[in-house]
Amino acid sequence: MGENIAKNKKAYFDYFLEEKFEAGLVLLGSEIKAIRAGRVNLKDSFIRFVQGEAFLFNAHIGRLETTHHFYSHEERRSRKLLLHKKQIAKMIKAVDRDGYTVVPLQLYFNDRNIVKIQIAIAKGKQLHDKRNDLKEKDMKRDVERSMKDL
Repeated sequence: MGENIAKNKKAYFDYFLEEKFEAGLVLLGSEIKAIRAGRVNLKDSFIRFVQGEAFLFNAHIGRLETTHHFYSHEERRSRKLLLHKKQIAKMIKAVDRDGYTVVPLQLYFNDRNIVKIQIAIAKGKQLHDKRNDLKEKDMKRDVERSMKDL
C-alpha cells in the first residue's frame, strides 16, 4: 500500500473485520483533485450491491474552490467500485448471512499513484465487545506510560 489519504476509524471500532479486499474507484477529475488535497471523509460511508455491482455510498469528497462549477461533482454521490466478479460474489454471499456487512476501511494511493479503497467483510460488534476493546486500549496505554517512566 502507498500513501494513505483517509481512514475510517469508526469501522475498526464498530466491526470485527473478517476479510479485506482492495478495490478501484470510478472517479471524476474534480474528485481526484479534491482527494489529492485531502478533502475526503469515509466516516459514515457504506457499501451496497446493486444489480451485481458494488457501490460506495455516502463518502464525502469535498469540492475545491478552484474547480469550475460546470466540472464540479456532487460531494456525496454514489461511486462504483471496481472488483472481480468472484470477489463480488463472495461479498454478496457474506452479506446475505445475518450480522455481516461490507465496510470501507481506508482510501489510499497505490504505488502507481492510482486511488484505491480497502474494504472488508465485517460483523457488527455488540456493546460489550466495544467496552472490552476500550478496556484493552486503556490497559495498553497504562503499560506504555509505566514503561516510559522507567
